[in-house]
Amino acid sequence: MLDIKDFSIFENQVSFDFKGFLIKIGSYWKWFLLSLLITFTIAYQVNIRKGKVYSMETLISVKEESNPLFTSNTSLVFNWGGTSDQVQTISTTIQSRSHNELVVDKLQYYIDYLVQGKYNMEDAYGAVPFYVQIDKSKPQITGSPISITFLSDTQYEIKIPFVNNSVSLLNYSDNTYSTTSVAVGDFVKRYKVGEQVVLPFLNWKLQINDNPGFYKGNEYFVQFNDFNGTVARYQGVNVTSGDKGGSILTLGMQGANKARMVEYLNATVNMLIKRQLDGKNQFATNTIAFIDSTLVAMESQLKETGNELKTFRKGKNIYDIEQGGSKFSDKMLEFDVKRDEVTRKITYYNSLKAYLKNSVDYSKLPAPAVAGIEDPNVVVNVSKLISLSTQRSEMAYAVKSDKIFKDFDNQMEAIKNVLLVNIASAKAELQFDLATVNSKISQTESTIKDLPDDQQELIKIKRKYDLSDNIYSTFLQKRSEADIVKAANLSDIHFIDPAKDVGRGLIGNKTSVNYVLALFLGILFPLLFVFFIFFINNSIQNTEDISKLTKIPLIGVVGLNKEISELAVFDRPKSALSESFRAIRSSLQYLYKQKNVDGAKTLMITSSVSGEGKTFCCINIATVFALSGKKTVIIGLDLRKPKLYEEFNLSNDVGIVNYLIKQKSLEEIINHTQVPYLDVILSGPVPPNPSELIMSDSMTELIEELKKTYDYIILDTPPVGLVSDALELSQYSDVTLYIVRQNFSKKEMITLLNNRIKRGELDNASIIFNGFENKAKYGAGYGYGYGYGYGYGYGTYSNGYDDEDVGKSIIQKIVKKVRKVLGI
Repeated sequence: MLDIKDFSIFENQVSFDFKGFLIKIGSYWKWFLLSLLITFTIAYQVNIRKGKVYSMETLISVKEESNPLFTSNTSLVFNWGGTSDQVQTISTTIQSRSHNELVVDKLQYYIDYLVQGKYNMEDAYGAVPFYVQIDKSKPQITGSPISITFLSDTQYEIKIPFVNNSVSLLNYSDNTYSTTSVAVGDFVKRYKVGEQVVLPFLNWKLQINDNPGFYKGNEYFVQFNDFNGTVARYQGVNVTSGDKGGSILTLGMQGANKARMVEYLNATVNMLIKRQLDGKNQFATNTIAFIDSTLVAMESQLKETGNELKTFRKGKNIYDIEQGGSKFSDKMLEFDVKRDEVTRKITYYNSLKAYLKNSVDYSKLPAPAVAGIEDPNVVVNVSKLISLSTQRSEMAYAVKSDKIFKDFDNQMEAIKNVLLVNIASAKAELQFDLATVNSKISQTESTIKDLPDDQQELIKIKRKYDLSDNIYSTFLQKRSEADIVKAANLSDIHFIDPAKDVGRGLIGNKTSVNYVLALFLGILFPLLFVFFIFFINNSIQNTEDISKLTKIPLIGVVGLNKEISELAVFDRPKSALSESFRAIRSSLQYLYKQKNVDGAKTLMITSSVSGEGKTFCCINIATVFALSGKKTVIIGLDLRKPKLYEEFNLSNDVGIVNYLIKQKSLEEIINHTQVPYLDVILSGPVPPNPSELIMSDSMTELIEELKKTYDYIILDTPPVGLVSDALELSQYSDVTLYIVRQNFSKKEMITLLNNRIKRGELDNASIIFNGFENKAKYGAGYGYGYGYGYGYGYGTYSNGYDDEDVGKSIIQKIVKKVRKVLGI
C-alpha cells in the first residue's frame, strides 16, 4: 500500500551543477584535442585544395543621349525613357536569362578549357595555346573531359574514357539532348591541327592561338557543359549603383579565372550597348521596314505607268497634245497628291486602331511619319507604346513579379485609350478633307471631258505616272531621313572603366576564416557531446550529489580498485584503498557504540542494483576486521546467483542453503580462507524458494549460533532494488551499509532508499561511496568489475544483472579463471 512518504521523490529537485559540468568538460580534454586536430586538418586540406578567388569589376554610366539630327521638324521621334527608368531596366537586363544567353553563346562559355592541377582540374581559359571551333548543328559529348595531348606542333591526340556503353550528347543549335552508343574503354585518336573532327560524339576543328608559346607534349582538357546551366551561373553578375549618382553602375563578378571574368564583363556591357541601341532604333527600324515594303510596290507601279506613257507617245505630236492639257495635269497632280496624303493617313489610323485592339505586342508598330502624320500626341504616344512593349518583353525572362507586369500593362492600356481617342478625332477631320479634295477632283475631271480624246488619254496616263513618281520620291526622302537619324543615334550606356586584369583583385581563399571556423567547430562538437552526456547521465558523480539527495550519513569513500584481485586490503594492506576501509571500520565502531551493541555485531551490506561493488566492499570490510584480530564471518545470502565463492576460489557445492534445509550442520558449511580470522559461508546450491528460506526459523538459529563464535557477522545480500531478500534480512543486522558507486548508481535509487528508511524497512543505514575517482567522466576507468549476474528484471536498473560479469575485461576474466584452477 502506498504511503505518503513514497512521494518524497518530489522533495529533491536537482538544479544545474555548473561546477560538475566544468569538471566533466575538463575530463574530456582528450576529446577536445582530437576534435581540434581533426577540424584543423580538414581546414588545412580545404585551404590547400581550394583555388584562389578573384573579384573583377567594370564601371559604366547611363546617360540619356539626344540625337544631334533630331529637331522639331524631324518626322521620327525616339523615346527610351528617363535615366532612372533606364538604370532599373539595365540592371534587370544584365541579370536576365535572355541577355546572358546571348553573351554565353557569343563567347561559347559552355566550353571549358582545363588543366590538371595538384589536387583537381583548374580552369585554364585564356592560358591554353588553342581553341576549338565547334559545329553547332552537330552533337557534342557533355560532362566528360576530353584529354588533348600535343604530339607535335601540328598534331594532337584526343583521349576520352568511356565507362558506360552510351554517352550523353548536346546539340548547341537548339540545346537538345540525345545519346549514342560507344565502346567501353579509352577512345584514342590522332588529328592534325585545323583538321575537321567528325565523330558521332564530337564535331570540332582545333586551331592554335597566335603566339601560343611552347605546348608540345603538354596535356590539356576540353569539356562541354549544359548551356542552360552555364547561363544560370553567369546570371549572378552583381550590379550596384554608385554612391555618387544613380546613373553610375558597377558590374562585378567573383571566380577563379580572371581572364574569363574580364572578357565576360566587357562582353556583357557591349551586348547591352548593342541591345539598348537596337531598342532605341526600333522606331526607325520599323519605319524603314515599312517604307522598303511600300517602295517595292511603288517601283513596280511606276515602271508600269512609265511604259504606258512611252507607248502612248509613239507616232504622235506629243508637244501639241501636252500644250493643251498641261494646266489640267498640274492641277490634277496637286489634287491627287493631296487625296493620297489624306487616304494614307486614314489607312494608317485604321491599321493602328485594328493593331491596338487585336495585338498585345506593339514593338513592331510603324512610325506615324510614314503616313505623313505629324500630330505630336499620336507620334509621342506610339513611341511610348513601342518602348514600353520592348521593355516588358525584356523583363519577362528576369522578373517574376506580377505587380511589375501589371504596371506595364496599365501604362500601355492608358496610352492605347488615349490613342484611340486621338484616332477618332483625327479621322473625322481627315474625312472632311477627303470629301473636299474629291469634290475638287470631280469638278476638274468634268472640265477635262471637254478636251479632245488624245489630250484626255494623255492626262489620264500622265496623272497616274506623276502620282506614282511623287509618292515614290516622298518615300525615298523619308527613308533617307530615317537612315540618317538611325545612324546618328548614340547608346545611353558608356564605359567608364572597362574590366581589366591589372594584377589585383584577389579576395580569397581566406584561410584565416577556415581556421577560425575549425577552432569554433573543434570546440563546439565535443562541448555538445559533453553537454549531452551531462544531462542524460543521471548517475551519482560525487559526494555532493549524495548530500543533496539524502540525509543518510556518508561514512566512507572507497577509491577505484585497479587490481585484478578483489582482496584489495589483504593483497596491499598499506595502500590508500586499504586505508579507506580502515576508516569505514572506525566509523562502524562508532555506530555500534552509539547503538549500544555488545558482543557479536552484525553488518548487512546491500545496494540498489548489481555492479555497485557490494561484494567487493563486503569482502574488504570483513578483511579489515579479521586483520585486526577479530573473528569474522561472511555469509553469502545472495541465493539466486551466488558469486562470493569465486573471489576466494572455493566450491559452491555446500552452503547456507544446505543448512537451512537441514542437510548440513553449521561446521560443515563454514569455509576457512587465506585471510586469518576470516571465514566464509557460501550460499550453496540455488534453491527454488530463496525468500522463504531466508524467512525461516533456521535463519534465526544460524545467526544466534554464529554470534557465539564470531565477533563480526557480515551479511552479503542481493541488491535491495531488485529483490526483497535484503529487507527480510535487515532484522538481523545492527548496521546497514548501502553501497553507492560513482557514475553508476542512479539518483532515483537514492530517493527510493529514502522512502525505505522513512517506512522503517531499513534500520541504522549508512552510505559508502564506492569506485571514486577525482573526476566525473562517464565510463572511464571504472571497470564495472564488481557486478553480479542476476537475471531478474527491475526496469532499466536491471542492466548487467545477468549471468555474465559486468564490465570485466577479457584479460581479467582469464586471469581469474587460471587462479581458480591453480588454487592460488
